[in-house]
Amino acid sequence: MTAPLELHAFRLLALCIPLLAGCAGAQATEDAEDWKMFGRALVLVQTVTSAAASSDDPRAAERSVEQILSGKHGEANRLAGDILDEALTDMPAQYRGTLLAVARDMATIARRDAARESGGSDAAAALQARKDLAAMGLQYHDAGQFLEAVKRNDALAVELFLAGRGVNVDARDAGGRGALEIARAAGNTQMARLLTRPR
Repeated sequence: MTAPLELHAFRLLALCIPLLAGCAGAQATEDAEDWKMFGRALVLVQTVTSAAASSDDPRAAERSVEQILSGKHGEANRLAGDILDEALTDMPAQYRGTLLAVARDMATIARRDAARESGGSDAAAALQARKDLAAMGLQYHDAGQFLEAVKRNDALAVELFLAGRGVNVDARDAGGRGALEIARAAGNTQMARLLTRPR
């Protein structure tokens, strides 16, 4: 089962428009670093659009775009990483948090789509979450890494740990606090909601 073309078009727009809008300052300031970032964003957008336009078969175009948007295209990943590193360096904290929340939401959407395409089984979703954690350098069964993700407010990693179903969510840190206690003590209501969400 493939996602409808409209969903791919939405993801493409969701990827391209913020990149170009985020680099629009380059036109105003004519600063060399801003133009460099704008150039990277342009190459990334061109990579996505070229893949979509490279075939007359609509399904082939969908598969190409999906490969890029799901993080399976090395060059696109590198370009996106460079752009994100540069953007986050000078970005005010309030916007950085919003951008990271958007990224987490997009990753959640991508995982749900992958689970649906694989038949929607819990096992497939858990396996994908474990692969995603491994790609981040984390072990799906490591309770210490899970608690550290809660402490640093890394909602994406925490969500993957929960979806991976390999970590003891009742684990305690050296001070005897569980994940929910850690989140509440830090005043992190979003993390607390994530930890108490039915699974």
